[in-house]
Amino acid sequence: MPKSVIIIGSGMGGLAAGIYGQMNRFDTRIYEMNHRPGGQCVSWKRGGYVFDACIHHLMGCSPNSKIYQFWLEIGAMPAELVYTKECVSVADLDGRLFNDYYDLDILEKHLCTLSSQDAKIIRAYVKGIRDVAEYDMMGDMITGNFLGLLGHTLTILRNLKWFRLSMADFAKRFTDPFLQRAFPLLVYSNPSVPVFLHLMRHASGLNRDIAWPVGASMSFVDGIVDRYNTLGGRLYCRKRVTKIITGNGRAVGVRLDDGTEEFADVIISNADGRKTLLELLDGRYMDKRLKAYCAEPADISDFAVNIFLGVDRDLSKEPSSLILLLDQPVILAGHEFTSLEMQMYGFDQTMAPEGKGVIKIELKSAYSYWKKLSADRKEYEAEKQRVAVQVIALLENRFPGISRQIESIDVSTLLTWERFMGGTHGFANFPNKKPNIWGSLFNSREMTLSGLDNFYFVGAWATSAGALFLNALSGKKAIKRLCEREHLKFEVSRFDNSIRTK
Repeated sequence: MPKSVIIIGSGMGGLAAGIYGQMNRFDTRIYEMNHRPGGQCVSWKRGGYVFDACIHHLMGCSPNSKIYQFWLEIGAMPAELVYTKECVSVADLDGRLFNDYYDLDILEKHLCTLSSQDAKIIRAYVKGIRDVAEYDMMGDMITGNFLGLLGHTLTILRNLKWFRLSMADFAKRFTDPFLQRAFPLLVYSNPSVPVFLHLMRHASGLNRDIAWPVGASMSFVDGIVDRYNTLGGRLYCRKRVTKIITGNGRAVGVRLDDGTEEFADVIISNADGRKTLLELLDGRYMDKRLKAYCAEPADISDFAVNIFLGVDRDLSKEPSSLILLLDQPVILAGHEFTSLEMQMYGFDQTMAPEGKGVIKIELKSAYSYWKKLSADRKEYEAEKQRVAVQVIALLENRFPGISRQIESIDVSTLLTWERFMGGTHGFANFPNKKPNIWGSLFNSREMTLSGLDNFYFVGAWATSAGALFLNALSGKKAIKRLCEREHLKFEVSRFDNSIRTK
């Protein structure tokens, strides 16, 4: 039986692997390059404000959901939570506001007030959410409960039309121009997302399975780290792994940046996949598939820039997540925008001094745009400042006087993430392939390497997903697979959890 496990990186997958490893009597060590654990689940303080770069809609906040049971196992739950009234809101500069309320009676009335002539499609939308909300379909799908999903067959068949329909196509069914512009943007401004995925997310909110952890990502990660420490795991921060040591076709240890070597029976990498394969393993275990995965990703515009604002303004009555429609297209960071997507954290009083608030604006841009600018550090920093100034001017149209209320500004790009995470292309560090949620849930192929025994991938490289619970679940999956290989019964320890407050 392998007695020891070294884990590279303390992101969600690495921490979960450590926790389940300890539960199953493995001796685990986690080596983290940064000064604190959590990986991309991160927040930080600037001038009395807390800026969070990770959590949007945290799934698994209802004790009745299967994802909650998983969070419970690794110490993330129970936690102090805030439940918002709406999934997302959309506003235009003429003052119209659409709140996608979780409460379906309120939602239907609100939509019909906005556009009574669209009552028929509004009723169909509300009915679709209500139908999906009857079951924990999201929980069954995310946890890979295939038999549970079979139990939803009739619901899925009744709602096949929502699978085939994108948010953009659905929006065309409205006659109201404002709703036609609003609906394609409801899922993180991605019009191509199938309506059914939005219905499931909305249903989760209706069932109080979506919430915000008070204290932001830092607090959320603290509970998981506490669980790992309680189980006897060892976490070493500021310890960068530079090589994975192999011998006789097996992973046997790691070399750290100070030259020391640490050995174990099993090595698990929660680090960036390209760096792991090409640098930590010197490209020695690459087949045609992996070479394709490690190829330079397509240079598309995706969310690449976060602008954080600490403002001397009460945001407690503002929507938690707002999309602001613009009257005219604008060019920001080399990309054309007709709307701005933002989060406003007036619901969490721990993130700002009393009476003040935090706004995060997320912009799409191309990696190459910022990579080219980075050749001249002054120009790179100047462009970040220019983008922030442009965005603040646009916000002034919705929030008059806000430019005079700003007390703290921080701007991050994909290069910021690349530096912080030690990976490639920032938080978009997935394999160069199309995301496949079914492969993430039911296929372990992406977790191992042909020709290298006693090695596993966890995290974003294994799942091709940015969702916290999917990446954390990959850590559980790796230890479960390790137990199966060693003919051991996979065990989950039970804890008397109490609510953590900060």
